[in-house]
Amino acid sequence: MTATAAPAPPAMIDEAAAYVRARLGSRAPEVAIVLGSGLGQFAERLAHAVRIPYTDIPHFPAPTVMGHSGELVAGTLAGHETLVQSGRFHMYEGHTASLCALPVRVFARLGVRTLVLTNAAGGIRRSFGSGTVMLIADQINLTFRNGLFGRVLPGEERFPDMSDPYDPALRGIAREVARRRKIPLAEGVYVGLLGPSYETPAEIRMLERLGADAVGMSTVLEVTAARAAGIRCLGFSAITNPAAGVTPHKLDHLEVMDVAYRIAGELAELIEGVVAAL
Repeated sequence: MTATAAPAPPAMIDEAAAYVRARLGSRAPEVAIVLGSGLGQFAERLAHAVRIPYTDIPHFPAPTVMGHSGELVAGTLAGHETLVQSGRFHMYEGHTASLCALPVRVFARLGVRTLVLTNAAGGIRRSFGSGTVMLIADQINLTFRNGLFGRVLPGEERFPDMSDPYDPALRGIAREVARRRKIPLAEGVYVGLLGPSYETPAEIRMLERLGADAVGMSTVLEVTAARAAGIRCLGFSAITNPAAGVTPHKLDHLEVMDVAYRIAGELAELIEGVVAAL
């Protein structure tokens, strides 16, 4: 039996976007929010929510990682039509970089112009304790992959400028929201690795010397795809644990989830405050 070839990226984007658009009806999302591990409860803040399981959307695989529910949730947040991606696709699950970037490209096709990304991360900076919320100022992509590889797609830049991957004006709004609501907010550089194993102490020392403050296994591919499509980005890392070697404590995904749940409320307040100020 001959295997059927996977559709080319433009067809995948068209088919997924057409399905989501049909489910949204007259709604036109302005903002998209990507939720990291353990942060899925944020979607409950949307009013008049419409839930679309990934299993219904063409070319969207079901997540296999605990803490990623696998649905798009459309609704109103702080007066803005918003689309929440509850559950990511990760390369360590066996997906290509292009597939990991698919939701962001669908958001662009639907007219989204602002993307807020969250993730659970390990703290490399020694002053970061479990429960720190870090505003992402910049990123380092050490997955050695790029979802833009291949021919340039309609509406995307061939060589997107990455001098400000995280929009300075949005970061300013986030700082002001944090100040007004008295939410402690750190700021630093996020480094994305391929995973799925946690890093060794020697790798963390290397990343520290490279200038990274937090480390995770997501986000960097999505931001690159968003910038190629002209979408402005804002990112937050929930520091769920010190990285390997920073403390003698062993790393465990259940602990990551537990801390993410604990600080989800503060992070949700921050995001809602930013959306309200748009």
